[in-house]
Amino acid sequence: MTEKEKAAAGYLYNPNYDEELLGEISRCNDLCHEFNQIKPSDRGAQTEILKKIFGRMGEWVTVNTPFWCDYGYNTTVGSFFFANHGCQILDGGKVTFGDYVFIAPNCIFTTAEHALDAEQRNEGLEVALPITIGDNVWIGAGTIVLGGVTIGDNTVIGAGSVVTKSIPSNVIAVGTPCRVLREITEADKKRYPRYDEAGE
Repeated sequence: MTEKEKAAAGYLYNPNYDEELLGEISRCNDLCHEFNQIKPSDRGAQTEILKKIFGRMGEWVTVNTPFWCDYGYNTTVGSFFFANHGCQILDGGKVTFGDYVFIAPNCIFTTAEHALDAEQRNEGLEVALPITIGDNVWIGAGTIVLGGVTIGDNTVIGAGSVVTKSIPSNVIAVGTPCRVLREITEADKKRYPRYDEAGE
């Protein structure tokens, strides 16, 4: 079994000395570097590079620079996806984003989990645990999402959170470690003032 096959199957694997994986990381890093050099107003050129990076990509995808990803092909993004500056995706395992996902600046999604045993860790062994983000999710600034986590539809993750366990749909969750604060309700539609021309 190759190191790549071990990673996909959820076994400990070693990406540090494997020529196949090192080559794939190098390819993706070069594409990210190329992406990060494009003039921010040239969204068309950015989109063409993102199509080469992501395994699958929906429509109306916007990613602000700088952006970094390990493999790229393990990450899929839905339509109307937005990632602000400083997004990092360590996708040794599958990372799946639904539609209408908004990611604030400086967020990290890391599937990598190093071996707890020092001997194994020093050998370079790690495991890649998948991350799944549902539809209509907002991830607050500076959030870290760890491997093995699923975040349900319509959920908001507060800024600065470290998401170590799965979070259900339709809630606001925040903290280190991230915990559910409350459900999102109809009252939240009135949280912010809205301009109403008819009321003028």
